[in-house]
Amino acid sequence: MTKREAEELLLIEEADAWFEYLEATRGQTETRYREVEPWAWARLSQRLRAIKARRAKLRPAAA
Repeated sequence: MTKREAEELLLIEEADAWFEYLEATRGQTETRYREVEPWAWARLSQRLRAIKARRAKLRPAAA
């Protein structure tokens, strides 16, 4: 797998993380939204941190 392909896969995974968040929170009643949103936000944040870490590994070390 090339670096470009790996970066594209990370972009797809990032988009998937956002869609998962939206799917979990969209269309909920106010009460249910208050129950689900903290979990959905924590899950999104966790996934984005993991993506950021993998993206950093793809970048060459600064000279």
